[in-house]
Amino acid sequence: MSLAKAVLTGTIYRAPEKRFTQNNIAVSAFVLNIGEREESLIRVLSKRNTLDEVVSSLNKGERILVEGRLQTATVKSDDGSERKIYEIDANTIERLGGEASAAASQKFGTEEIVKFESDDLSNELINEDEIPF
Repeated sequence: MSLAKAVLTGTIYRAPEKRFTQNNIAVSAFVLNIGEREESLIRVLSKRNTLDEVVSSLNKGERILVEGRLQTATVKSDDGSERKIYEIDANTIERLGGEASAAASQKFGTEEIVKFESDDLSNELINEDEIPF
């Protein structure tokens, strides 16, 4: 279920990995820790080709800003209990702070936002059941 647009900052907790749906659509995902004192983890999904380059260059421990659509999903664990997880379907990703990102301070995907909001096909192309994570 999609909740709202969100802008989050945090540290990459788990490095990005790329998988493909049954329809051969690339989906990249990584986990972002948005907590300061304790771990508050959110899965970040990227189905946009314009973000492939930046997602593949991200490393664990980097600070980033993510803008996108906040979603919830319910998953069953091995013991049969259900739990809610939170995800953000990323529209833009921006590196924050540090020497490496100061030298390469770039914003990725912003020129595509208008295009995606005007003819967003991501909901029609990928069902939540098809996301391979």
